[in-house]
Amino acid sequence: MDVEKILERKKFQLAVKRLFDIFASGLGLVVLAIPMLIISLIIKLDSEGEVLFKQERVGLNGVPFKIFKFRTMVADAPSKGREITVGADSRITKVGNVLRKAKLDELPQLINVFTGDMSLVGPRPEVPRYVAMYSPEQRSVLMIRPGITDLASIEYRDESKVLAESSDPEKTYIEEIMPHKLKLNAEYIKNLGLFYDIGLIFRTFLAILK
Repeated sequence: MDVEKILERKKFQLAVKRLFDIFASGLGLVVLAIPMLIISLIIKLDSEGEVLFKQERVGLNGVPFKIFKFRTMVADAPSKGREITVGADSRITKVGNVLRKAKLDELPQLINVFTGDMSLVGPRPEVPRYVAMYSPEQRSVLMIRPGITDLASIEYRDESKVLAESSDPEKTYIEEIMPHKLKLNAEYIKNLGLFYDIGLIFRTFLAILK
């Protein structure tokens, strides 16, 4: 798949997509300001540590950035286990478990969208260690902004449960799940556009409500 040619043809769609991202994320940050403040207070009361979890991910054109999420694990979680979450991970807090199920932990990423590091819809950004494993063809996914949701987010809604069933979760993620996610990302690039994005946003809400 020649991603450069596809993106060249879709310059206008990409410009409209970015304008929609700015408007929607800005509106979302205003409308959700009070709910996000309440979530922040609950997190603070539930466990020690910062309200926001910040982690380096690889973004547009391979440029690293800090992704924002509401913290759903204990404060020193990175030093206590894998970068992937497997099943009922003991590092997840009580409040964090609720936030993860409802995908509310992703709300701070509206900041990433507004500042231009991310899009509302696009390939989920990976940590540098996994991106280093991409083939040259797979790295073409880095030619568009990563997103809060995408086809893979919907299909792997219960990814942690799938990994929990594996005898080697890390190997299963690297050899099975990650390659399939990248194929779904390629499919997204072929179809990207404002109406396609809006459709995926609605599909994401429906998946959360199930």
